[in-house]
Amino acid sequence: MEPGAKSEENRDEERSGAAGSGSCKVYHERQRLQFCLLHALNNLMQEKEYFTRADLDGIAGNLVLNDPNKGPWTPLSFIFKPHHNVVTGNYDVNVLIASLEARKKKVIWHDHRKGASSIDLDAEALVGLMINMPVKRLRGLWTGRHWVAIRCIDGIWFNLDSDFSEPKQFKDKENVIAFLDSVLSQGGELMIVLQDE
Repeated sequence: MEPGAKSEENRDEERSGAAGSGSCKVYHERQRLQFCLLHALNNLMQEKEYFTRADLDGIAGNLVLNDPNKGPWTPLSFIFKPHHNVVTGNYDVNVLIASLEARKKKVIWHDHRKGASSIDLDAEALVGLMINMPVKRLRGLWTGRHWVAIRCIDGIWFNLDSDFSEPKQFKDKENVIAFLDSVLSQGGELMIVLQDE
């Protein structure tokens, strides 16, 4: 275990102060299997179990039931569902949008051609940002995508990546923009989450 690392039991429940953030408390869930969307949503909303696995499974199931173009059922349909994997999680963007809209949030896909500087990080309705970025694991043998929440908490922007051992504080808004532009240039997708009024 690396220095300062927390036990697996404590990581999922931790609410820790980030370095240099004074009295700012930041909720941060750690990665488990492919439940990065679940962790990213809870990190974005800064609340343990704001969403649960059962919530996201139910939303994914409803998306299938309401899909007029759903394919025929096969024995593999039990595990490999259109919007997630039953065993490992791995939820798609449709689950992200439906879950947030059910909680009175609006999700806007950001056109990467505009660059991150076109995002109003000071907008009153801004809840935070969700990014979906390509990742390589197992020394590049496996490639996939990973959900990450970015949020401003008490005036400080944080990268709440569930792969990190703790939240990473951005120096300033310019660093947030530079990070987002880097993610977009590498094939990442960016969703802006707003409070829906």
